[in-house]
Amino acid sequence: MKNDGITDVFRDERALWKADLGNGYYKNPILYADYSDPDVIRVGEDFYMIASSFHMSPCLPILHSKDLVNWTLIHHVMEKLPYSRYDLPRHGEGVWAPSIRYHDGEYWIFFATPDEGVFMCKTNDPSGKWSEPHLVKEAKGWIDPCPFWDNDGNAYLVHAFAKSRSGIKSQLQICKMKQDGTGLLDEGKIIFNGKDHHPTIEGPKMYKRNGYYYIFAPAGGVTDGWQTVLRSESIMGPYQDKVVLEQGDTDINGPHQGGWVETKEGESWFIHFQDKGAYGRITHLQPLYWKKDWPVIGEERKEGVGEPVLSWKKPKISHSAIKNEIIVPQTSDMFDKNSLGLQWQWQANQKRDWWEVIAKENRLRLHAISTMKKDKTLYNLPHILTQKFSAPAFTATTSLFFQPQMDNDYAGLIVLGQRYKGITVKRYGAEWNIVIVDGEHTKDTTREHEEIVYRTNDIPRYFRVEVKSQAVCQFAFSTNGEQFISVGDLFQATPGRWIGAQLGIFCVHKGEGKSSGYTDFHWLQLTNE
Repeated sequence: MKNDGITDVFRDERALWKADLGNGYYKNPILYADYSDPDVIRVGEDFYMIASSFHMSPCLPILHSKDLVNWTLIHHVMEKLPYSRYDLPRHGEGVWAPSIRYHDGEYWIFFATPDEGVFMCKTNDPSGKWSEPHLVKEAKGWIDPCPFWDNDGNAYLVHAFAKSRSGIKSQLQICKMKQDGTGLLDEGKIIFNGKDHHPTIEGPKMYKRNGYYYIFAPAGGVTDGWQTVLRSESIMGPYQDKVVLEQGDTDINGPHQGGWVETKEGESWFIHFQDKGAYGRITHLQPLYWKKDWPVIGEERKEGVGEPVLSWKKPKISHSAIKNEIIVPQTSDMFDKNSLGLQWQWQANQKRDWWEVIAKENRLRLHAISTMKKDKTLYNLPHILTQKFSAPAFTATTSLFFQPQMDNDYAGLIVLGQRYKGITVKRYGAEWNIVIVDGEHTKDTTREHEEIVYRTNDIPRYFRVEVKSQAVCQFAFSTNGEQFISVGDLFQATPGRWIGAQLGIFCVHKGEGKSSGYTDFHWLQLTNE
């Protein structure tokens, strides 16, 4: 979970997407990557952000910033989910909409898995070891939990419901909670029903200011929703409701679901997502100010309601020693650390025999692990190593050495989503076959097709995918790293289940028996070229 190079940050003028414009302003999104359902806090001079990780492992990414614009990955809270059912891909399940808080000298994260319940982890060092997930409440369909400790010492938990599991929709509930966060003290009270004016209200985040209790909650759905804020003088209500941020005349659809944070200098900001199809739920930063004890987020266009900004002056951060440096989350990888880079996640609970990093030789070795007997599709393969799309257009190139041991050993580069496509290599006698794998998942069915598109006597050592505007992809290979041959038709990437498309590398055995084959990946580089 924690990378040996954790103190390193990715400073690179060739970064794929730079939100910091270098002139005191920034542009949105601040992260052109699928950090879905973000929440954010400040502790001293440091900002921490977390996001949903769904069925992927390691789980619950933690990002760090000094100025709310330049972010880097520093850790994951859990190596894997604590249930064996997640040993295979459970697309769209797993960790939903976590919350992070700093209370009583510790960092607390609450999250839900919609089929198991509400969990809590805590630590005194967000880049260090976190406690094992503690089951606060066993429940189906309780989602998006957020803890709150009041000034009188009482503790509470606010959460939403998933109708698919609970039969309840568009309602928010508050429960009394033990002060140590380990359990609930009652069955809760519904404090808001949004079915008439704020349908699909969810993702609540609770705060207190000037004697009012506030619940920031998105409504209207992921694609086209808006940001609602509830306000009350009593924690149990009744609550007034107000729309404070909507798309308006901008191109930023569904600007909602996130967290409010104040800088040390007293400025208020709001981090939220925008659903961008194949690119996932990308992350935006909006200015926030208070008017008659209601927040106005973005740029006010009509009374009390803001619209998202595309560019704005950066937060005033007087203390930041790195405020003039461009810092972005990790993407490219030379595989020169003793553990996997923090940008990588597996499609299910990871197993340590899937890979090894040979850092002295700059190699990541992926073993040719067998597919399931009944389902040999890549969509349901747990040991594909993936990372998020990180820019609207980029080129990903990897250098690999494929050492098959049995027939039906494959190695490749893939773009994963509910529709997916990849370039793979397979040995056939003395010949190497370049195979395009094309698949689609619909409801409970996954169909996959393979086509040999090139035969060569020289082993392919480089794979490449060019991701063009609108997530249109073209695959290519090379035997020498200089001349690349494009293969397969153009491919339109699509999102997965609640997540954006993903870039992946893999080695797999699709036949009977157990293979000792492997693939050494020497590096993976992402560029704008």
